[in-house]
Amino acid sequence: MRITDLLDRRSIDVNGAASSKEEALNKMIDLMCASGKISDKASYKKQVFARELEGTTGIGEGIAIPHAKCGAVKKPGLAAMVIRNGVDFEALDDEPVSLIFLIAAPDTKENVHLDVLGKLSVMMMDEEFSNNLRNAKSADEFLKIIDAADEESKGIDSYGAEVEGAKCSIIAVTACPTGIAHTYMAAEALEKAAVANKCSIKVETRGSGGAKNVLTADEIKNADCVIIACDVNIPMDRFVGKKLIKVQVSDGISKADALIKRAVSGDAPVYPARTDAADTSAAESKEGMGHLLYKHLMSGVSHMLPFVIGGGILIAIAFLLDDFGINPSNFGKNIPIAAFFKSIGEIAFGLMLPVLAGYIAYSIADRPGLAVGFVGGMMAANGNAVLDWLSSDGTELSYSGLNGFIQNTVFGASGNTVSGFLGALAAGFAAGWIVLGLKKLFSKLPQSMDGIKPTLLYPVIGIFIMGTLMLLVFNPVIGVVNTALASFLNAMGNSSKIVLGIVLGAMMAIDMGGPINKAAYVFGTMAIANGNYDIMAAVMIGGMVPPIGIALATTFFKNRFTVSERNSGITNYIMGFCFITEGAIPYAAADPGHVIPSTALGSAVAGALSMAFGCTLMAPHGGIFVFPVVGNWVLYLLALAIGSIITMFMLALLKKPIND
Repeated sequence: MRITDLLDRRSIDVNGAASSKEEALNKMIDLMCASGKISDKASYKKQVFARELEGTTGIGEGIAIPHAKCGAVKKPGLAAMVIRNGVDFEALDDEPVSLIFLIAAPDTKENVHLDVLGKLSVMMMDEEFSNNLRNAKSADEFLKIIDAADEESKGIDSYGAEVEGAKCSIIAVTACPTGIAHTYMAAEALEKAAVANKCSIKVETRGSGGAKNVLTADEIKNADCVIIACDVNIPMDRFVGKKLIKVQVSDGISKADALIKRAVSGDAPVYPARTDAADTSAAESKEGMGHLLYKHLMSGVSHMLPFVIGGGILIAIAFLLDDFGINPSNFGKNIPIAAFFKSIGEIAFGLMLPVLAGYIAYSIADRPGLAVGFVGGMMAANGNAVLDWLSSDGTELSYSGLNGFIQNTVFGASGNTVSGFLGALAAGFAAGWIVLGLKKLFSKLPQSMDGIKPTLLYPVIGIFIMGTLMLLVFNPVIGVVNTALASFLNAMGNSSKIVLGIVLGAMMAIDMGGPINKAAYVFGTMAIANGNYDIMAAVMIGGMVPPIGIALATTFFKNRFTVSERNSGITNYIMGFCFITEGAIPYAAADPGHVIPSTALGSAVAGALSMAFGCTLMAPHGGIFVFPVVGNWVLYLLALAIGSIITMFMLALLKKPIND
């Protein structure tokens, strides 16, 4: 396949004009659609702009190559536009762009066109070729220039060069998120820079068509330096012990010469001896703090989600199978088969917070962060009660001095010491930063001690610091908060039922299984023990609204959510109807500023309506499975529907349409 097979003359404009990057992209999309290769313009446009958010496709030297791969593309294609006066495209060199190629790639297993598109990306780096295109007087002349250059250009399967008497032997890996253009452009730039600096080089490219020119074990062993120019994760264990430079793929294009010179000089840390401790990659150093925190958070959430879904559905099955009439307070475990499902589900749920904290720490500090994060998450889930502070006969021991301080601070007699979901978040970030600090602290140790750092120093010291932090700071502080909340609710109980319903409903939705949620839930169960059943009804409905409202939003306002979030929507219907608020946690963690206010408002309204309708509930759990014993259950369903719909519309209003 040749480049001109993809470029329709109807999609070429040699006299284009645009006053902004957005206008230029929109015109390029119109040109692409003119060739008939796009089935859904809106979907394709969404993908083009989404790719641009990942990083500019303005590669410098007046050239931009935006691209998108999606199901809206019927056939692979190209569109081209020459803008004589140039346009600000936020290019890597901040210079105006005057030559734009737009790439359309179908989302199929067949990727032969990607080689052609990659080859075009490389050809664009030839200044004479790109200038000839800028000066073309017609679409036909434009096509002729490309066809002639295509005839002479090489393929993209094997980037590399052997230089006689080379100063340095370099290996490299390049990869970009879509694997279409920047992957090969970085490879070409590194190859040219290596030859210019009298260095031998071999470059492994990891594009959409898979890894090509893969580095062998011998090539890695014999290399003097490794350059990783990637914006995606690649297998790194093979480079252990090698001098390694890690940068963004865009730096592989625009700073190739500097990277080669750095490799020649030996100015590179050894992987992983110092790279993971003191040399954070250039890719991370250029990210904003907000984006970095979000990336680490989503690492934890994505790993946590299977435990929430799997455990939640098993618990729901337990409620479905159980007999509520045997013992309402033990609903879910009254009969053996129900207890079997609920026990397994509770084990999965018990792992939710440790996994959340562990993989946040993993994202920050790599594998050494896992153990420290898991311990922090486990302590957040279980609180300071994980340690037994009683004598063998059950009486509390009394100590003075340091022991007394620890006894009173860590195991104080008052309140709840479980920090829950919020504590696990704090533990995950703290664990990651603790391990990073330890890596930096121990980076000066002799290289011979590298082997004991991840197996001895990091876990022992890290877990000790993490445990101390959880016991002395996170758990006690949030325990005090929970105690204060319980006192506040007790004081409100006799003043205004509707206001209390608003407060309890909102509390159930604010941290969704965390300490605030649990404070409201415990208050509801205590009310049942005292013969007050309307409070538990407001509590349960407040916990059901968040996942149901989110599920409705993913159904009726799909463009506000990513594909994975939409796919989890059906699960949230199940969890919501089973009173498992935790199903909403991944959504709240990903976008707390919009999701939490939406769920809190919907739950507050539902709680207030439950109180106003005089609804009651004598069971502390169960969701729809205990509706037969709900007082005024028809109006209770109405309150649930109203609260869920309010959450749905709030999410639609607050969350902007996104590209995924």
